[in-house]
Amino acid sequence: MAISVVMPALELTQETGKLVAWRKKEGEKVAKGEVLLEVETDKAVVEIESPGDGFLAGVKAVGGDVVPVGTTIAWLVAPGETPPTEVAPRASARETTGASAPVHQAPPNTAALRATSQAKISPKARRLAKEHGVDLNRVRASGPGGEILASDILAAKESVTCSASTPTSVGSGAETLSSVARLMAERTTQSWTTVPHFFVVREVDATALNSAREKLRAAIEQSHRVKLSHTDLLVTLVARVLAKHPRVNSSWVSGGIHPHADVNIGVAIAVDDGVVAAVIPKTDKATLADIAVQRRDLAKRVKEGHARPTDIAGATFTISNLGMYSVDAFTAIISPPQAAILAVGRIADRVVAMKGRPAVRPMMTLTLSSDHRVIDGARAALFLNDLVEAILQPEKLLT
Repeated sequence: MAISVVMPALELTQETGKLVAWRKKEGEKVAKGEVLLEVETDKAVVEIESPGDGFLAGVKAVGGDVVPVGTTIAWLVAPGETPPTEVAPRASARETTGASAPVHQAPPNTAALRATSQAKISPKARRLAKEHGVDLNRVRASGPGGEILASDILAAKESVTCSASTPTSVGSGAETLSSVARLMAERTTQSWTTVPHFFVVREVDATALNSAREKLRAAIEQSHRVKLSHTDLLVTLVARVLAKHPRVNSSWVSGGIHPHADVNIGVAIAVDDGVVAAVIPKTDKATLADIAVQRRDLAKRVKEGHARPTDIAGATFTISNLGMYSVDAFTAIISPPQAAILAVGRIADRVVAMKGRPAVRPMMTLTLSSDHRVIDGARAALFLNDLVEAILQPEKLLT
């Protein structure tokens, strides 16, 4: 029996996915688990494995097509078998401006799309339109069949804002964003404008953290062949502390607070055209050495463009460390539906008061961004207090 190859949903709020490339040619034999195609999300380009054995047939999308999640884009068939015939296949939309439409897609009728925009709109887009006061009749629909997507609402809002504040003459040197950079811009804008952020800041003496790294690095580097970083130590400590603060490890979904059973830490990794949060699953149950190995492998795959779907999905809390860029402190934007993100600055010698006397200590600044719908000020402060205590005495949680 033929196996359907569909555009996967890699995130809870994902409506479409962009096909980057097929890794197998039509008619070529494919084994279950082999990398079959590459899909681009707003976080990274990920490799999608084949759902079964067979020969690739009935390919309906090509590189550059944007396809609704769940749509069949090809089939895996047995020798001599033909792909099933679909009565009304859902067409994909070409994302690149000016590119010719795929042969299976008829060009949309803009007037008709606007006339029926009320009926063809995703629930998320309808909610955003109401929140931002966007007139749906003025929104350009980019979804298949004329559906208005959340990104269309944000683009319409941005267009109105720019037209009101930007001079009519715009320079020709504007940078063309990749889809990853553009979608990241849309998501951070959405987060900043819809999530009630507030920030709690603490400075902490990193003397004990430095000592723990020096004490543990040789053994871990020898046994696991991985360089132990301060980020590895922080990820481990944060995961242990999160297990004691379930509200901080929760999400705001459908108007309610949803605690997560697992602690899955996302580590922000810089790539050429944005930032990707690679996820270490069940971080609170992993050892420091395991976390160091996973963080290294994740960073390598993400930077090389070979991330897997599981590499970027399911984070319940994110850490963004800019210490390696000599940044003292910063505030980070929450990645919904997560309720918090921790921004970490560099470790630098500063003069501080120690028992009433000035002393030089390696200090580090931590800034917790929280969603006030989920975490109030007291909960954020208590979590950060416990994290500071863990950094001051890391051996209690690292051994």
